[in-house]
Amino acid sequence: MNEASLLWSVLFGGIGIGFFSYGRRQQSVVPLVTGVVLMAFPYFMPNNTVLIIVGLALLFVPYLARYF
Repeated sequence: MNEASLLWSVLFGGIGIGFFSYGRRQQSVVPLVTGVVLMAFPYFMPNNTVLIIVGLALLFVPYLARYF
């Protein structure tokens, strides 16, 4: 793990905590699950590029779930 992946992990984990607490407070499943996944997925990513792409895709899941 290098410095860049550590910083990206902290960023996505912090955003995940925000989604998790919002989902728990509003009793909404999509932000709750997205928050848990955002906090856990950096441990399983092989490199920084995949980490950033998957993290950005996960950030848009709650917004896209409203329309589908």
